[in-house]
Amino acid sequence: MELSSLLASLKLESQQEPGDPRQPVSSIPPAEQVLSQLLLLLSGGGARSSTKAGMLRDLSALFQAADCQWLFGGALPPPSLKVLGDMVRMLSSYVALPKLERDAGDLSSHSACYAVVAERVADVGLVFLSLLGKVEAARGLASLGPTVVDPVLRGVAGPIYVFAATHCTKRPWTSPRSQSVAQELLALLVRATDCGSVAEFLRGTNEDKAGRFAAVMGLLRPELTKETWKCNPATKHVFSQTLRQVTRPWLSCYLESVLPPSLLISDDYQEENKILGVLCLHHIILNVPAAELCQFNRAQVVYHALYNHLYSREAQLIQAVLLCLLDLLPVLEKSPQQLSKVTGPATPTDEVLQLVLTHMEAEHRLELRRVYAHTLPAFVERHGILIARHLKRLERVIVAYLEICDVPEEEARLGILETLKCTIQHAWPRMLCRLSVLLKALLRMIWDVRTDTSLTPETVKTAMLQGATDCLLLLDRCTEGQVKILLEGIYHSCEDNTIQECIRKVQKDT
Repeated sequence: MELSSLLASLKLESQQEPGDPRQPVSSIPPAEQVLSQLLLLLSGGGARSSTKAGMLRDLSALFQAADCQWLFGGALPPPSLKVLGDMVRMLSSYVALPKLERDAGDLSSHSACYAVVAERVADVGLVFLSLLGKVEAARGLASLGPTVVDPVLRGVAGPIYVFAATHCTKRPWTSPRSQSVAQELLALLVRATDCGSVAEFLRGTNEDKAGRFAAVMGLLRPELTKETWKCNPATKHVFSQTLRQVTRPWLSCYLESVLPPSLLISDDYQEENKILGVLCLHHIILNVPAAELCQFNRAQVVYHALYNHLYSREAQLIQAVLLCLLDLLPVLEKSPQQLSKVTGPATPTDEVLQLVLTHMEAEHRLELRRVYAHTLPAFVERHGILIARHLKRLERVIVAYLEICDVPEEEARLGILETLKCTIQHAWPRMLCRLSVLLKALLRMIWDVRTDTSLTPETVKTAMLQGATDCLLLLDRCTEGQVKILLEGIYHSCEDNTIQECIRKVQKDT
């Protein structure tokens, strides 16, 4: 039977009343036979693109017009199960992105190919939408229901998810139409599988209902090897966004399959890939128990991979690495506060802070200075009293950073003021010998803020003056009033109201 005649027959059958003899079901070939013939035609390499586009539209119409009982049947497994899975996989390969050379970085040269792919994606997406719509309808029928529908979904859900995830966000290979179709398809896939979200679709709801993450990773794994992962520009993005949907406690079950690709992507020479890999590693660290991360030396491997990135000069990468290390270090070692000796052996936390302070001393780029200053207080907090190991270098960094203006938001100096505050709180017995240097640096910064005529917002100036005042108060308390004595002469000789107000707060403190 020709496709046009079949469509007419299926439409007539869907419209007829029960018992109407106009179109007996026996005159329509079985779904498995029809789909097999269509699969053979669609997989033929000689057909022109326009012909295939027309066939895809006809296939979409076929799924829309088909009766659920005819399409899926009542047997277990459904007779059309295998051919439906083969058809979904074949259509997914039909819209696959062109393979790239392994070191190809610029995707703009493929814009013409990507425009063709985006057009095909929209057509194939409509076919998948029609198929899932029919699956959703079959789930509610008493004669079919989940027992028939679930095997179908198991065969097609993985490839359809990868297809939708590849095209649902704005990329060089997408168009507004292909994005819209992919987003609609992803939402329908979640609904058809009786899930509440993409995360639930991937991870499952409980032990009895497993998610599809294993099936998706089975499709992605061949493209995530050292030789293949850069050949498809979409693979890393699909892997990353899929991984970040699976959280604790589910992710630990898949650690062996997600850790190697994350390390591989982070070890690339391109900054974009390094950052993406580090973000994947950070998600793994946050969502896998420490005991499992420490097995087989996994945590140490991740630590060395991240530590090597600290030599980078890219602010965005450094920020991602430092935040990731702050969550990894508690996995590798005890809290520094639990260690008994300040002069004990160096820990990974010491190694990281020592390297960070070394880079901070010589750093002149404001963007990097902001990143370092923003994360430094967390490292001081983690060290606790053991920050005394690094006071000599830390003091030089604090003084140097307080001198340099960072308009308009003053992120670097605000971060350093917070660092100084944490340092005084934890290492207060060592502050008396450093009082002169720190007091001069704070007073100089207060004067700079007071005389600043740039576009720095008043709220930022107020925050800086408050931060400096808080540091002066802490210094005064840990030196038994020495700051009050040293500020007495300045208070009487200075005529600036703002500076006098800062000094007055210190003098009134009891």
